[in-house]
Amino acid sequence: MPVSSTKKERIPLLCCGFLYFVSFFLWVFGVYTIGSAEHSYMVEWQFFSLCSSDWSLPILIDYTSIIFSCFVCLISGSVSLFSVSYMESEIFMARFMLLVMAFVGSMNLLIFIPSLITILLGWDGLGIVSFALVIYYQNKKSLAAGMLTVLMNRIGDALLILGVCFLVNWGEWRIGYGMTGSFGLLICFLVVVGAMTKSAQIPFSAWLPAAMAAPTPVSALVHSSTLVTAGVYLVVRFYSTLVETEEILWILSKVGVLTLVMAGLSACFEVDLKKIIALSTLSQLGLMMFTVGVGFPLIAVFHLLTHALFKALLFLCAGSIIHSTGDTQDGRILGNLNYLLPFSSSSLMLSSVVLCGMPFFSGFYSKDLILESAFGGFSGGLEILVMLVGAGLSLVYSLRILLMSVFGQNYGSSLVSYSVESGYVVCSIFILSIGGIMGGWLLQSVWVGVNGLSVVGVFGKTVISVVTFFGLSYGFVSYFLVGMFKEKIFGGLSRFLSSMWFMNLSSGSFLAGIWLKVGKEMHLYLDMGWMEVLGGQGVFSFLEGGIKMSFLMQSENFFSHVRIFLALLTLVMISSIWFF
Repeated sequence: MPVSSTKKERIPLLCCGFLYFVSFFLWVFGVYTIGSAEHSYMVEWQFFSLCSSDWSLPILIDYTSIIFSCFVCLISGSVSLFSVSYMESEIFMARFMLLVMAFVGSMNLLIFIPSLITILLGWDGLGIVSFALVIYYQNKKSLAAGMLTVLMNRIGDALLILGVCFLVNWGEWRIGYGMTGSFGLLICFLVVVGAMTKSAQIPFSAWLPAAMAAPTPVSALVHSSTLVTAGVYLVVRFYSTLVETEEILWILSKVGVLTLVMAGLSACFEVDLKKIIALSTLSQLGLMMFTVGVGFPLIAVFHLLTHALFKALLFLCAGSIIHSTGDTQDGRILGNLNYLLPFSSSSLMLSSVVLCGMPFFSGFYSKDLILESAFGGFSGGLEILVMLVGAGLSLVYSLRILLMSVFGQNYGSSLVSYSVESGYVVCSIFILSIGGIMGGWLLQSVWVGVNGLSVVGVFGKTVISVVTFFGLSYGFVSYFLVGMFKEKIFGGLSRFLSSMWFMNLSSGSFLAGIWLKVGKEMHLYLDMGWMEVLGGQGVFSFLEGGIKMSFLMQSENFFSHVRIFLALLTLVMISSIWFF
């Protein structure tokens, strides 16, 4: 038995070492080669040219793609190290790590390829592998979540394929400036809506909290920093074309700010620990989409990278707590973990503080830039107000996480069922903790483009400070008047707010329920009905009759030849009369 456990540990440790090495190499290469030279490189392989369109595989190596790939490999390596302990009872560890590495490979394909037709390789790879990871536990809950995830992602796949079909009119698959030929507005709309499905924006938000049925390492990798950010990354890559269609950016900013508020309010009423973190991810994705919509894609990428660090850390801390407390993730049961699991609790507090935008941590640099840019962007007053409320809610749900799991009363079982963190868990959390503390400062110091883009006045800075810290009032309210406060203010709206504005009914049940029933009805009445008569069986019957007639015509029967001769003679006479 020790031999088999050693073999199981060896596979994720090898993957972890490889990913950490690639991450270190990309950071050094990106900072000292691409950054110092301030050049971007593109390598392109042309396969063939057809109908004035080149079918090629371009690879774009620039500052954004190098650093994003570096962060993906860093987080994936930490998740692999964390999986050694979390998935210790897993028999098929090699299969699990193969899926994780396939996911990392698909994500890197998406990052480095700027062509819309070849980006589908990584885009579809993410969808297929994420489905396999969500249903990994093979129970009814995970299967339902996996079906919802894959069906929602297939909508985005279909929209991107439609965009590729319309791109034939441009004769170019790569995305850049000046590509506003025929169907330009439609292509931009298809790309943006397809990206919204992958990033779970309204009305495609139901699948992200449902996908928390996956193992926690999968949630830390897939649903915090890679899969859900693929839509934001695609919009940023396509931004040079989107900037010429202002209507699409206007829609994107409105949808992003609505998603920000919806997810923030839902996280304030959720009780499941992993779902609170998933809803906070959805809230930050809405903030990124809003930032792209108001014209600051570079700052959105900056926040995407810092968010990936502290959100993966938050998921790993939650996974350590769930694993050490006997698979308990209900916030009403957890509590007093600062005495039982001191390292995981302190790291959870650190990641929550970074999420709030505490000064001089990673989240502060990007969040402060977004709030400053919003004041200087092209947004209306109401939109700015809603965005500030949504950004301020991050401190509220972060405090809820801490009050439920770290400082609250423990209503769980006896201490016999608790276990301590293993060395692998501590190492993986410690590495991401360093990134959560110093990642924003490091990125800002080496990335000239995000080193202070806008300057606001004293009033703007005061508003940003109030928004960042006003959620502290929730701590006092929840400590003294939580029952009365919720009953009076949110009594009638609690069900509406906690259910993500009924997104589960409008998108999840609608997609998974109604359209599956429609597909069944179409199978019964179309595939097995009149389409079968006009299609497969009808063609077969027609060919059968034609073959019988041909056989009859070729038979050695005198009367058959006479009938054929008379029929042809009649046809010739009718034709001559008609034409002459």
